[in-house]
Amino acid sequence: MRCRLPLLRAAPLALLGALALLGATRAQAQRTHVMVVAGLSGDAVYKTRFGSAVAAVRATATNRWGVAEADLVVLTEDSAAYNGRSTRENIGAAFVALGKRAQAGDVVLVLLVGHGSGEGASSKVNLPGPDATAAEYAAWIAPLSKQQVVFVNTAAGSGDFVEALSAPGRVVVTATRSAVEKNDAEFLQHFTRALTTDDADVNKDGRLSVLEAFRFARAEVIKSYEASNRMLTEHAVLSDSVTAGRVAFGRTATTADPRIAALIAERQALESQVAALRARKSGMESAAYEAELETLLIAIAEKTAAIKAAGGSR
Repeated sequence: MRCRLPLLRAAPLALLGALALLGATRAQAQRTHVMVVAGLSGDAVYKTRFGSAVAAVRATATNRWGVAEADLVVLTEDSAAYNGRSTRENIGAAFVALGKRAQAGDVVLVLLVGHGSGEGASSKVNLPGPDATAAEYAAWIAPLSKQQVVFVNTAAGSGDFVEALSAPGRVVVTATRSAVEKNDAEFLQHFTRALTTDDADVNKDGRLSVLEAFRFARAEVIKSYEASNRMLTEHAVLSDSVTAGRVAFGRTATTADPRIAALIAERQALESQVAALRARKSGMESAAYEAELETLLIAIAEKTAAIKAAGGSR
């Protein structure tokens, strides 16, 4: 893509103002959707570990991120818990319902918890009854092409999910880099800590990017192995660091200053426009797509500079 920064920097302020106004309107509609799927635990130790992670993420989604109950689905091995059992049929139905609720530009987090096995497109997380494969998850999330999808598989042996599920504008995170790394993975506990505390929020802006969460969890895994003099047997993978740095969880405004709060909301709205634009890319002429994308990216950069100038963190 050719660089046209000087031209865009000289664009009339009215144009940037119009973009910001449009972004503010879209920000009000943007939502975050969370689906947590916990598979079979196998024994009491894992049942406690998986259950604690699920409860912590659910509480964080509700209390810290402001996710509405209607946009939060939790499926576990116990039929009486949360929204039902984590069977293949229930998971598929939950994705269908999610596809009907989520609007273009919305953020969708899918978190898998459990024991992994299989290889390639047949990789899976063990469920009550027949297991769903990576290929099936890929088919389920395919309709969410206009949303900002973050798919996280915290199970051991999960690495092949990256190739099976990766797509433009989508973030896939796995606890391991291949199906061969089948030893008990520590990634879940550290990624959960990243999501549910302020420890991974590097710039302390009150919003956690997927990239911040991933880097924190990966570093903590390495520290744990080094502290116990063990050979590292799990290598977490992130499919798209650029998109992961842009997609974040948290409430819209984290400052008491109304000027900064408004600027943050406007920037997040512009980011949603970028996600929606990427979803329309296949139906656009290349030149038109690149021009619109570049305009939005410059607007985001200028909004970030304005936030910093006003005393915000970024």
